[in-house]
Amino acid sequence: MENKGLLFIPDISGFTRFVNEIEIDHSRHIIQQLLEVLINANNTGLEISEIEGDAILFYKFGEPLELEALYKQVERMFCEFHRHLNAYDSRKICQCRACVSAVGLTLKVITHYGEFTTYNVKNFSKLIGKDVIVAHQLLKNDIAQHEYWLVTDNLLQDTPPTGLATWMKWDASAKQTETGEIPFHYTQLSQLREELPPEPDPQLELSDKVKVVSVFKDYDVDIKTLCFTVVHFEFRHQWQIGLKEVNEVEHFLPGVGSRHQHVMENGQKIMMFTSSFYYNPEEKILFSETDEKRKSSTYYTITKAPDGRSRLILDIYIPKNPVRQLLFNLFERNALQANLRESLNRLEPIVKEMVLPLEF
Repeated sequence: MENKGLLFIPDISGFTRFVNEIEIDHSRHIIQQLLEVLINANNTGLEISEIEGDAILFYKFGEPLELEALYKQVERMFCEFHRHLNAYDSRKICQCRACVSAVGLTLKVITHYGEFTTYNVKNFSKLIGKDVIVAHQLLKNDIAQHEYWLVTDNLLQDTPPTGLATWMKWDASAKQTETGEIPFHYTQLSQLREELPPEPDPQLELSDKVKVVSVFKDYDVDIKTLCFTVVHFEFRHQWQIGLKEVNEVEHFLPGVGSRHQHVMENGQKIMMFTSSFYYNPEEKILFSETDEKRKSSTYYTITKAPDGRSRLILDIYIPKNPVRQLLFNLFERNALQANLRESLNRLEPIVKEMVLPLEF
């Protein structure tokens, strides 16, 4: 039975301690998604021993990987981690502290080679051994920065860590443990993040559209409270005429591109996706939803109104088509406009009683 191998620990950090229930829940969702991203980025046959809070303990028995192959694995995980965060930051809707600060999360990777064995607890293979303890102790060190790759000298095997990337600079250090000094080298990884290309525009909005209905109403609340009430799906059925519920389709935090299902009171089910979002509470907040068949889009625009009030404008767009526009004006416009106006009226008592549960 092999008892020597690689220990590989990517560790996420950067979140502060949240006390608000929504922020705690959202931070948990974000970390969960990032852990899945790291697991999916594993392409060197690493096995998972366990997920330890914000870190994953990977291992692989046998001879150590070549340093270049190991770096490619670190690079892949690091870049996928930050691509995911960049995408979420550019498409997020929620403005809680967890969601806003997520883009600042960091990743460090600890790699060590040593002796350890496995033991099974039901369906899980747990690791035991002195070097497992050493790898965990290395997570706490004197390195000032938070995004780095640490390689112990056990893994380097007297081979200097050079020639991997032109920007890479290595420093040597050591960790004092109960079993002695553990020498290691480390290098910063922030350059990889700076080299990532910007997130592409998802191009989800109707490209050639015409406005067919527009209604608005002013409310005696601030712009953030109105926004919070309108954008959160759990309140939507309480005020939108004809809507029974909104169901989550993808189990992650909603953002531009995420899908959700509108279940209507007549039994109809309509798949929708969030097609745009703009957040500037000093000026206006705008987001839109488009049905998956791209038959129509609803734009929710929230602006400041006179006397400290806030205004919600609902605009309905359909694809530009003379025949479709004529039929809509003849058979649909009046009923839809009446329903939207009544929806805005039903929103008033809900938004008046809304208390923001967090900084939004």
